[in-house]
Amino acid sequence: MADKIRWGIIGPGSIANRLADGVRALDDAEVLGVASRDLARANAFADKWSIERRYAGYEAMVADPDIDIVYVATPHPFHAPHSILALEAGKAVMCEKPFTVNAAEARRVVAAARAKGVFLMEGMWSRFFPVMARIRERIAEGVIGDVLLVQADFGFRAGFNAESRLFDPALGGGGLLDVGVYPISLASMILGRADRVTGLAVLGQTGVDESAVISLGYPGGGLASLSTGVRVNTPQAAMIIGTEGRIEIPSPWWVPERALVQAGGTTEELTEAKLASGFEYEAAEAGRCVRAGLGESPVLPLDETVAIMETMDTLRAQWGVRYPMEDGE
Repeated sequence: MADKIRWGIIGPGSIANRLADGVRALDDAEVLGVASRDLARANAFADKWSIERRYAGYEAMVADPDIDIVYVATPHPFHAPHSILALEAGKAVMCEKPFTVNAAEARRVVAAARAKGVFLMEGMWSRFFPVMARIRERIAEGVIGDVLLVQADFGFRAGFNAESRLFDPALGGGGLLDVGVYPISLASMILGRADRVTGLAVLGQTGVDESAVISLGYPGGGLASLSTGVRVNTPQAAMIIGTEGRIEIPSPWWVPERALVQAGGTTEELTEAKLASGFEYEAAEAGRCVRAGLGESPVLPLDETVAIMETMDTLRAQWGVRYPMEDGE
């Protein structure tokens, strides 16, 4: 392997800019190439970020022997096929959240990675921030006792546009996949796999979930109270409440640069400003795992990613939300 982990980006959209900015903050990584079905888009993105190689099509990039890991940044319904394309070419993959549209797709992607023996990880960037790692440490140390309740939300108010990806069922629109996955993943990180899943949602004109409240129960007795949406501005804060104290992650909790640990009559402030976009931390973890020859990250194991998708499948079934691409399954 070269001195630097060499990234290739599939899909030069807005989210890919954050990955490019994050990788640029790392000494041992670089974005070597970017691929698009439209070469002009690839060229424009590459020019902006001084990326050497541009590919007219994803197949050309995954065939490049110099690419070590592929970041999949295309719209939700294309995460599974584009991840599998790269994995079958022997490339490591970090796929932007939501990992896939549903759990069946997630299982296929994971199976492809394991069959090829290559690294795969969901790009849930919030989980890899240094402050989030310190939160996990405090919980493991028992500072706040046994966790009883996780409260978190992520919602924003978008103007209605039936043709926008946020409201288009064909693009996996709605709040759940776009931002609801964040609080669900946070609860999973702290409490494990939910064994009781329930929620209420408001469905809009196009049939996608525009706002929702979610309640999750866990075998150890913990609960999660979550809310999300694309038509409602929420506080975007999180609280982890234990028997001996609590941890508050202020807004926006999903960019965790600060947290307050309150226990035993004292407050500890955890702070660490991000280096760049914040995507540098997940990129660094992916690079570390690739160098170590790991198939997945212990910070976000693949089985956990699949379990999160299963939780979201259960919620959508309760709400009556189904995407057109699922009709053939």
